[in-house]
Amino acid sequence: MRYRLSTIAPLACAIALPASAQVRTSGYDLPADLAVEAASAAVHACADNRYRVSAAVVDPSGELKAFIKGDHSTTHTRETAFRKAYTQVTMGPIFGFDALSRWVEALRGNPNAPSFLTVPNIILLSGAVAIKAKGEIVAAIGVGGAPGGDKDEVCAAAGLAAIQDRLPQ
Repeated sequence: MRYRLSTIAPLACAIALPASAQVRTSGYDLPADLAVEAASAAVHACADNRYRVSAAVVDPSGELKAFIKGDHSTTHTRETAFRKAYTQVTMGPIFGFDALSRWVEALRGNPNAPSFLTVPNIILLSGAVAIKAKGEIVAAIGVGGAPGGDKDEVCAAAGLAAIQDRLPQ
């Protein structure tokens, strides 16, 4: 059986590359209890304003660490909360932003911005913030369901604030 090099080379590269987190060097993992607490605090912050949201926390490789579906939040909030957190944690270290709204604003009017939407799980809506330890993004929290990404992002920031003092500085 003959194989073309163009078929084998990408497979060889995929096998040779270690499965590792996006741009991460410290090895610090956000503990599950802090991830759950951050997601819960974000949902409660939005509920205080009568916003029915969900919150997702993802690790540096974009894997779901915690998810809270707020009372009476709609089903689509699961997807938007996850995708916002995923976009923040995977693109933030590359493009240097700690709040998804900053990247969304930077891309406004950029003719190449739609190309990012071809990448699975990327979403160009505000509503996520980075969780950092020792200056490094170690997770992200995304919120979906408030009437506007700016409001989602305020709730995500409240989730971060709830755990900030227990993160390594």
